[in-house]
Amino acid sequence: MILPPVGEPARPPAAAGPRRIRCAVSLAAVVLFTCCSSAGAPPARTSIEFWHAMRGAGTTALEALVQQFNESQPAVAVKPIFKGTYPEVLTAAITAYQRKAPPHLAQVFDIGTLSMLRSHAIVPVYRLMEQQQISVNWADILPTVTAYYAENSRLYSLPFNASTPILYYNKAIFRKAGLPVAPPATWPAVEAAAQRILATGAASCGFTTGGSPSWGLLENAFPWHDHPFATNQNGYDGLDTRLLLNSDFGRMHVRALARWHRARIFESGGQEGRAERFAQGACAMAVASSGEIGGFARSLPFDWGTGPLPHWGPPYPKANTMVGGATLWVFRGHSAPEYRGVAQFLKFLADPRQQAWWAATTGFLPITKTALDNLDEGGFYKQNPEQWTAMTQLLNAEPTANSRGLRLGNYAEVREAIELELDNILAGRKTVEDGLATAVARGNAILREFAVTHGAAAQGEI
Repeated sequence: MILPPVGEPARPPAAAGPRRIRCAVSLAAVVLFTCCSSAGAPPARTSIEFWHAMRGAGTTALEALVQQFNESQPAVAVKPIFKGTYPEVLTAAITAYQRKAPPHLAQVFDIGTLSMLRSHAIVPVYRLMEQQQISVNWADILPTVTAYYAENSRLYSLPFNASTPILYYNKAIFRKAGLPVAPPATWPAVEAAAQRILATGAASCGFTTGGSPSWGLLENAFPWHDHPFATNQNGYDGLDTRLLLNSDFGRMHVRALARWHRARIFESGGQEGRAERFAQGACAMAVASSGEIGGFARSLPFDWGTGPLPHWGPPYPKANTMVGGATLWVFRGHSAPEYRGVAQFLKFLADPRQQAWWAATTGFLPITKTALDNLDEGGFYKQNPEQWTAMTQLLNAEPTANSRGLRLGNYAEVREAIELELDNILAGRKTVEDGLATAVARGNAILREFAVTHGAAAQGEI
């Protein structure tokens, strides 16, 4: 099987075909399955609504996957429907379920996992596949992915667009500043490189953020250093959970961010930022999702590379960053033929060939060991080393209680409270201590409200 070049939004390979994947050459070698129409009117196709939040290059790739699936068989037609941001998709899907008009599938971001598990609105994916007698090799999914999303050792949703925050750097700016053309590995090295860049006038800022600054700079800094972000093993062991953002490590890390912000070493991209200052060439580095690689490969006019999320170094240990992105949830309230179509589509998406194509095209991570092995053995990561960076973070160590993920209710609201106080700290309106204390207090109140609403019984089997 042959992968298209990373920079081209080509169509994915069909699910059938040779197991091994080889990188390069042409899509002409990909065998597409088409359906021959029989005499008379074709039978009506089962329609499946798929609500999603993909944008840009991700939308193009998603629509290509859906089109390929629709053309591969005559019975099911999946309809991808853009519903806005991740929080907007989650809210819209739950509201639609309450109104008895849910989608069949919804793409829900990582931090919406607990809210979905306790919503009583979903059909667990593992159970759907069992009922439809459709085999999925769950053991093939990468341990870091399973660790985040599994409940009772089973997957209730299908991991789809997986990502983690990494460091992007502008090689031209590094050359202009007389720096080695390599990503700084530690936060002190980031600070030193940024100081050199500002002193030489190579750029007007050192580094910025893309996407949620809490996700890139805080939520993943804790597991990367094997520190707990919240009690109860980051919420996995109970609903009565409290944030640990204002721990000694948290205060040290945010003090550094505040100091760098004052010195113009760091500019926050703001909530849901897209790392524009990096894309414009104004900032030399950016902490952003590995899922930006596909878009950057198409749009950035300068030479760039990637490196792992910076680490503080000894004496802090190094674990792994958390898998981010989103998974696909199946909603209750549909017919047996519709669930059959949903299961067939999920089987198609989980196939290692689709996984490898998706990863190579978008920059998102493969979720299966087979897809990862095929990409690696086919030379893809040697040809595209910027895409290997995220894998080194996720595979650095077996997930620990501190690094497997966040299982916190209504966490989108908690994140908003954290980012509001982070803005206050960076703007000098609050001290680090006061800002973090307020963020923790507001976040804990949201967590308590979720715990009271869902209760201890919600911890049982769904």
